[in-house]
Amino acid sequence: MKIYDWHTGPYPARVRIALAEKGLQSRVVFVSVDLRKGEHKAPEFLVKNYSGTLPVLELEDGTFLAECTAIIEYLDALEGRPVLTGDSPRERGVISMMSKRAEIELLDAISVYFHHATAGLGPLVETYQNAEWGFRQRDRAVKGMRYFDNVLKSQPFIAGEAFSTADITVIGGMIFAEIVHLQVPEECHSLRDWWTRMQERPSVQSRLSISQGREANLSQHSSEGPK
Repeated sequence: MKIYDWHTGPYPARVRIALAEKGLQSRVVFVSVDLRKGEHKAPEFLVKNYSGTLPVLELEDGTFLAECTAIIEYLDALEGRPVLTGDSPRERGVISMMSKRAEIELLDAISVYFHHATAGLGPLVETYQNAEWGFRQRDRAVKGMRYFDNVLKSQPFIAGEAFSTADITVIGGMIFAEIVHLQVPEECHSLRDWWTRMQERPSVQSRLSISQGREANLSQHSSEGPK
């Protein structure tokens, strides 16, 4: 299998964490797609993923899977029982719901803020920006942080009693928040405590070691999410 991604991207981080949780790192080859140069929007890449986003998983039979949720679902079912996407209909439903909420209310909102209200990936890639929309989505992300803080007041993980892809999605949001210097509200103690615990997981530690080595310029970073 091949995974096309950019090593510091918060969306690719979701798949890399899932790979580590499943112990599948040795099964994939990573192919770097330079977001700063707009390689993800080049015609030769759009053949692989019409949306022009990262990451993308290429299977041995030539099938391309885009969207983090789809990729993680495939990886989770590849070997052994699923451990990230739920083992029962109820678990799968709750995890899917919470992961989608994490995308809409946190991760994608930060992505819009990044691409529209900051320098983003630079003028080569950011051909249209709407700062007002970007700042609205920044505020939405902060509201999302407060929502997940409330969720975590009564349970240890985003979707309940076990670590899941919903946690991975929020982790992606927290990584992106750090990239754009968006602070978690001081009163969100449960979310802050959860984030501390998540950073102790080996799968997340390996990902953060990459992030900590990134360049300070925001143009070094990107997302899969909407602009």
